Amino acid sequence: MFNFSKLDIPVIQAPMAGGINNPRLASEVSNAGGVGSFGFSYSTPQKISEDLAATKALTNGPINANFFVFSPVDLPAQAIQEKAIQAIKNLPIESDYSVSIPQAPFYPDIEEQLNPVWKHCPAILTFHFGIPSLSIIEKAHSLGIAIGITATSLKEAKAVEKAGADFIVAQGIEAGGHRGMFNPDEVDEKLSTIDLTKLLVGGCSIPVVAAGAIMDGADIANALKSGAVAAQLGTAFLCCEESSASPAHKEYLLHHHSRGSVFTRGFSGRPARGIDNEFIQLMDGKIVLPFPIQNTMTASLRQVAGKTNNGEYQSLWAGQDYSRTRKLNAQNLMLVLKEELLIALS
Repeated sequence: MFNFSKLDIPVIQAPMAGGINNPRLASEVSNAGGVGSFGFSYSTPQKISEDLAATKALTNGPINANFFVFSPVDLPAQAIQEKAIQAIKNLPIESDYSVSIPQAPFYPDIEEQLNPVWKHCPAILTFHFGIPSLSIIEKAHSLGIAIGITATSLKEAKAVEKAGADFIVAQGIEAGGHRGMFNPDEVDEKLSTIDLTKLLVGGCSIPVVAAGAIMDGADIANALKSGAVAAQLGTAFLCCEESSASPAHKEYLLHHHSRGSVFTRGFSGRPARGIDNEFIQLMDGKIVLPFPIQNTMTASLRQVAGKTNNGEYQSLWAGQDYSRTRKLNAQNLMLVLKEELLIALS
């Protein structure tokens, strides 16, 4: 369905939700010979349509539109809700922010979100946290759109293959942002990107894309040598001038290496890896509401932190090896990755 061997550089710029991806970044990556992506997790159909149209005006290259597969969720007991609210209200941040329990529906309707995708027909449609309905997969295939789905284990990958997807995104434990597990309450095997890639290549018959701790051309070469058809890089693109990551996010990526990156449920209610900060430390052990209710509840706090450039209360999603992030524009980063890859493969 999608021929990864035809890419000039076997790189997918990872879909990153929250507005980090934008038409400039995605189109520059595609124009340089890779795949540009959007993380449309919470986006409105109008925004999705605008972004895809703007990107198509800037590139003829392949674009990937990514969506979350949300699971049905209910509010817990009132006492638990109140503890979760207090945990956020008690944070020692001087700015004013609101904390309230959102009303159902707690997440967007994926059928509505996908209407602009059927109109604009990006080359690739990917999903995180699970498998979409068979009707969605069939509709994409009828329009010539390839389907990719994240897996963090062989069990998940087998389910992805059985569902009729065209490729699997093997997300290693080192990857930044949200862990793609279908059920975040199950035991996480925590496989490294390379170990997971080798396992899925050996256990599945559809192509595998490696994701997690891939920062340079040598890392891409390792992924290809492990059997992957391409590598997905997210953190590596965060400090590109085209990236819409906040100034604080870029500052911490480039200069706060001693902190490291850790997993937290504090921001969204689901495990996600980001640069360790005051919010993560203060929320450790606190009551959090289920995903994505917690995400909506912390939105005001994160927005205030963004406006005041306070990195201690932003979700600074980043992979384990974020200390190797480079400050280049997207085109130059792609050229450097290609050069490093050729050297590593020779």
